[in-house]
Amino acid sequence: MPRANRTGQSGQEQGKGLGRSGRGRMGGQGSGQGGYCVCPSCGKKVEHKAGVPCYEEKCPDCNIDMVRE
Repeated sequence: MPRANRTGQSGQEQGKGLGRSGRGRMGGQGSGQGGYCVCPSCGKKVEHKAGVPCYEEKCPDCNIDMVRE
């Protein structure tokens, strides 16, 4: 049986950003996959691509950085 460190995490959970609840550092509230990136100027929506933050996407119409919906 793994020994717990002083933060209450077992050896398997160490270094993974998991606390006692088993959720990630964001408390399980990350945006995740799916959803849309939206242009703050014209409102155009494009499907979010996994692994690519919306702020790195440009609106195809305005050429402005998009934001996550």
